[in-house]
Amino acid sequence: MTEPTPPPRRPLATFLRATPGPAAASEPSAKDAPEPAAPAEEALQAHMPATDAEAAEEAIPAAEPPSEPRVAQPEPVSAPASAQEESAVVAPSFTRAPAAAPRAPRWQWGLVGGLVALLVVQIMVADRANLAADAGSRPWVAGLCSVLRCELPAWHEPTAFSMISRDVRPVPTQPGALQVQASFRNDARWGQAWPQLRLSLSDADGRVIGTGVFAPQDYLGPDGDATSILEPGQSAQIAFRVREPAASTVAFTFEFL
Repeated sequence: MTEPTPPPRRPLATFLRATPGPAAASEPSAKDAPEPAAPAEEALQAHMPATDAEAAEEAIPAAEPPSEPRVAQPEPVSAPASAQEESAVVAPSFTRAPAAAPRAPRWQWGLVGGLVALLVVQIMVADRANLAADAGSRPWVAGLCSVLRCELPAWHEPTAFSMISRDVRPVPTQPGALQVQASFRNDARWGQAWPQLRLSLSDADGRVIGTGVFAPQDYLGPDGDATSILEPGQSAQIAFRVREPAASTVAFTFEFL
């Protein structure tokens, strides 16, 4: 008897190819038909698993950038519908006519006027001496004092006195004494107090050898009223004695102060 011949061994490449189906069994063997190498290699690469690096890249998701912390913002409070409508129709301020200022009551104006008048009166009364010395303000200051019964200083205008007559003679019974007599008038618009009188004596050469200032009490004497007032147009006569500074007195002059 002869030993059975073992079947030939199939090459390794046949195991890598897809298993043929029933229809492929009738086809010629692998030795007779040429093997398409390229499709087999593509199929092999398609069935091969991905590498570890590629799998790791697919498994790890891309890291997102850290987001900033959000601050809670207060929600705007919506105005009522009526207020929104009014703000929508209001015209700009420069196109609107200015609102009329409220008028102050009349009694307030009267009160302000009364306070101003009272202040003016107080100033006038307090400073009446200076105001009375001015010819422009003296008339209405005098009228105010006549109503308020305040004292008004006498008018002082020395240049308004006019000398009417004057005389200086030696006293026969008193050697070295001179008798002085004079008459003057007030030509000012208001009454004046008695003025002070300056008497100057000169010699034949015109040199002043003696001078003196005499108050009303000096030339009116004890019987005269030095506090009285010389009214406008009123005249007065005075007489008094002085000591002669030298026997050469030949001239004299009077001045009102």
